[in-house]
Amino acid sequence: MSRNEKIGLVGSGFIGRSWAMLFASVGYEVYLYDIKTEQVSSALEDILHQLRKLEKSGMLRGTASADEQHKLIKGVSSLKECVEGAKHVQESVFEDLELKKKVFKDIDQFAGPNTILSTSASCIVPSKISADLVHRSNFIVAHPTNPPYYVPMVEVVPAPWTSKDVVTRTQALMKEIGQSPVTFSREHPGFGSNRIQYAILNECNNLVKGGILSADDVDTLVRDGLGFRYAFMGPLETAVLNANGMRDYIDRYGPTIMSVSSTFEDVPTWTPEGSAEVIKQMDELIPSDKHTERQDWRNARLVMLAKLKKEMKEMEKMGE
Repeated sequence: MSRNEKIGLVGSGFIGRSWAMLFASVGYEVYLYDIKTEQVSSALEDILHQLRKLEKSGMLRGTASADEQHKLIKGVSSLKECVEGAKHVQESVFEDLELKKKVFKDIDQFAGPNTILSTSASCIVPSKISADLVHRSNFIVAHPTNPPYYVPMVEVVPAPWTSKDVVTRTQALMKEIGQSPVTFSREHPGFGSNRIQYAILNECNNLVKGGILSADDVDTLVRDGLGFRYAFMGPLETAVLNANGMRDYIDRYGPTIMSVSSTFEDVPTWTPEGSAEVIKQMDELIPSDKHTERQDWRNARLVMLAKLKKEMKEMEKMGE
């Protein structure tokens, strides 16, 4: 099962745990580090629980058992032990520029000349984190979609000085562990998924704040409308299939898109005061004491959707 190749993971929160499970699923020896030693122990327990649960549901990735995969994940108490000799180091600490810069300055001391230094940053462009690193040509963003084990898309974003070889190797590694990499030609603020997500959230907030729709109505609109199509195809393919190709779609609906878009309000104020109405309504829909329960509900449905999509792919291959 073990391929005798090492992956170093820095940060043992939800994202770090998913990365550990993904890398272990194909046989990598995973070294998990966190500045809080007790959190690593807790993470290892949770990972085993998740792996066994996935195995029971028939959704465990890889060919090895849950216990065999868990044995490949080792908690370590020093950054040096985590990083030295690693093929790839994936950092998943809080989304804070200064913190990430400090973490990578420390990682840089122990990294080898060929070690890929990757961050799970969701919005911070890689040049801001890696500018002063000795191994900055090895630095790249591999931003997963939360939760990564259930949602495979990963944004691969190079800094201006990232070597082409590192981009290629990162793409290959993401595919190897079963993820779907989307590779950027250059860094871009917010990358892609969050730019699209924020555009949607901005309009959702404005519709609720303006009293046009309730928060529940907005979620229903996406969940039981757009979301049905977007679960299997992107918005551009959706547009193509709603007409006779993209040119026909633009001929038909381009003027309407521009007309409606011209009525969009400015970006709403994303502060507790400026978004008071959406906060109020969402607190009523999902009270804080139900949040964890709802996360488990979401993950269970993501597992079912992933299983369906996997079965559909297998059927498509059989039909080729």
